[in-house]
Amino acid sequence: MCSSKSYVGIDEMDNLFGIHADALKLRANRAELLAANIANADTPNFKARDIDFEAMLNQVANSANTYRTASIERTHQAHLEGNNTNKQGAEILYRTTLQPTLDGNTVDLHAERSAFMENSMQYQATLRFLNGKINGLKMAIRGEL
Repeated sequence: MCSSKSYVGIDEMDNLFGIHADALKLRANRAELLAANIANADTPNFKARDIDFEAMLNQVANSANTYRTASIERTHQAHLEGNNTNKQGAEILYRTTLQPTLDGNTVDLHAERSAFMENSMQYQATLRFLNGKINGLKMAIRGEL
């Protein structure tokens, strides 16, 4: 017996959402970095970190393989050797401070909060776009279009 049903594979689903699914992942990773910066605003010698979102999104868009393996980060000399990338392979950069502190911390709390809020709004916009795309697909499946 043959079935007339066709199933959409994972690759086809990725193509439906385009770069927006990858942008959402990068925004989530950037939010983690910015939150860590804010949480460590009073930690001596903590260096504020971030990713170049636009450069990473361009790299993901130009790359055929958008899924990368998670990496570890070495925080102590006795730990395993790691590299300076996040889960999507984005290079983690250190911020240059505008006003150095005596304890070596480079977190500018106002700038970090501003960057976090901007990233959060852009994350929500991407999420709304994807939600609209999914709702459109559901309407097409139901035959409501």
